[in-house]
Amino acid sequence: MRSSLDETVETALFEARPYVENYEKLKEEVLKVKSRARSFEELVKMLEELASSLDEPFRTDVRIFLQKLETVR
Repeated sequence: MRSSLDETVETALFEARPYVENYEKLKEEVLKVKSRARSFEELVKMLEELASSLDEPFRTDVRIFLQKLETVR
């Protein structure tokens, strides 16, 4: 059974896809982080920390995803 977090992440990935440069890398990283997160808030915090350690343009991809994630929540 899929959790609401799984559905939210999947929807946010779908919404972010047209706006990001490297969708496959974004999806891989997001799913990796999601597997360690125990809540929506923890997922957001972990992704924000990840984004702060990345170089452009991938940092922007993660930020775009975070915006979409907050929108579809």
